[in-house]
Amino acid sequence: MTKKIQLFITCLIDTLYPQVGIDVVEVLQRAGVEVACPAGQTCCGQPAFNAGLRQEAKTIAQHTIAVFEKTEGDVVIPSGSCCAMIRNHYGELFEDDPAWKARAENFAQRCYEFSEYLVDILNITELESSYSGKITYHPSCHLLRELGVNKQPLKLLEMVKGAELVPLPNAEECCGFGGVFSVEHPQLSNAFLERKLANIEASGADIVVACDAGCITNINGGFSHRLQPTKAVHLAQILNQHNPPSE
Repeated sequence: MTKKIQLFITCLIDTLYPQVGIDVVEVLQRAGVEVACPAGQTCCGQPAFNAGLRQEAKTIAQHTIAVFEKTEGDVVIPSGSCCAMIRNHYGELFEDDPAWKARAENFAQRCYEFSEYLVDILNITELESSYSGKITYHPSCHLLRELGVNKQPLKLLEMVKGAELVPLPNAEECCGFGGVFSVEHPQLSNAFLERKLANIEASGADIVVACDAGCITNINGGFSHRLQPTKAVHLAQILNQHNPPSE
């Protein structure tokens, strides 16, 4: 029986990187999963939550929960930060509302980050992916620190045919994005970014892979400003590069 999942596509992917959304769907389908994408979904509420706008975040969270309660199956999220928001902070939003807190916790238990789902739930690391060149991996802060997901993306990248996976110096340092942090503290954010860009350069990689669109946007902005060809891409973009079987 084919496993069916619900895809929470995230704001940044939906708005800025629709091709990444397509890559996520195609990778999951190649992994043998049927993918549904509820049309009513919007934001997870993290920007409002991080800005201290708890009531606004609560309203968004209630909408998200209600949309996905109409569906069945696991929920896959191609963003560590959005998944961390739902799993770690939705319950916090409803501490004074037992009914909604229970609904939030039930929803959170269904949610998995993209690489986490492939490796830990589907037990898949080999997707017949291929890439010719050097790649390195940037572990985004929420994915690493709030979800504890680090080995899963690396296991998937290690199996990409033709790719040379090289270590990223000081990999666990933040890229400086941090959502509203980059707006509220631009000087600190830029300093973090400059260190991240220097470390990516030092790795010798052609591209840097991440699992969060925010990090990808920030890093690519830095390289674009420097007029450098190095690019940041989402994990799904690499995993969806493959040689289809010959007919």
